[in-house]
Amino acid sequence: MTLSLEHEFIETNGIRLHVVCAGPEDGPLVVLLHGFPEFWYGWRKQIAALVDAGMRVVVPDQRGYNLSGKPREVQAYNIDVLAVDVVGLIGAVGRNRASLVGHDWGGAVAWWVATRYPQHVDRLAILNMPHPWVMKRTLERSWRQRRRSWYILFFQLPLLPEWALRRGNWRVLTRALRASAHREAFTDADLERYTEAWSQPSALRSMLNWYRAAMRSPPKAIERPAVAAPTLIIWGAQDRFLGRDMATQSIDLCRDGRLVFLEQETHWLQHEAAGRVNALLQEFFRDERSSEIVR
Repeated sequence: MTLSLEHEFIETNGIRLHVVCAGPEDGPLVVLLHGFPEFWYGWRKQIAALVDAGMRVVVPDQRGYNLSGKPREVQAYNIDVLAVDVVGLIGAVGRNRASLVGHDWGGAVAWWVATRYPQHVDRLAILNMPHPWVMKRTLERSWRQRRRSWYILFFQLPLLPEWALRRGNWRVLTRALRASAHREAFTDADLERYTEAWSQPSALRSMLNWYRAAMRSPPKAIERPAVAAPTLIIWGAQDRFLGRDMATQSIDLCRDGRLVFLEQETHWLQHEAAGRVNALLQEFFRDERSSEIVR
């Protein structure tokens, strides 16, 4: 059976988000949140599996990406604002609560919603993104992680990052994706879809503003970083950008958490090991198991 994808635009938190929906309208709601430099298409291998599990799947282009609204001001990409986008999106589709799945920056937003707005989160699944409190502490203490995250400082510069990433038909970004992933993760056809999304007016500036806001317009500190919702962390151990020790530290902040390491996968594990990731997500949304670490 062919999966039916519904494209629509939804107003939330003063912004217009392009959203892809699938699955039964009365099914449990799950919101998939992409990271940099992706868009809704980055979850293309997960949508059908979650629909098969009976879920109502909602996948936004987050603010600044692809077809969604792109405010110019850096502070418009503060993580507090990004989290309210998600809470508003849940309400806009007629629900009060949802499960969240986030990867990379989408994972950071999902963590933030779960800690700041726990009343709206049923379950939380994170792919290769540490809890924001763990990320902040690690950057403060670890030279190794700071070296891995050098590009964050580069992205703070005005105009130069946009020029560098756009030149040569997006050569730097496409090479970076392929160099940090398994060979089969991103096909030529996939990269055509990505370059089309990056080429939307003001998209690249807005995508980089997520990083700029993290340093120039940081959020208020979280006094109690513990996560109440049942949480699953799936972590590609070959991640070039984020150390695996942050995954363990993050699961320690979850009252009911499970951590699964995929030892051969990279930061882009939902592309490389879609079958394994999908099975773990389907199990998680059906399961009530207690905390454990799986390798």
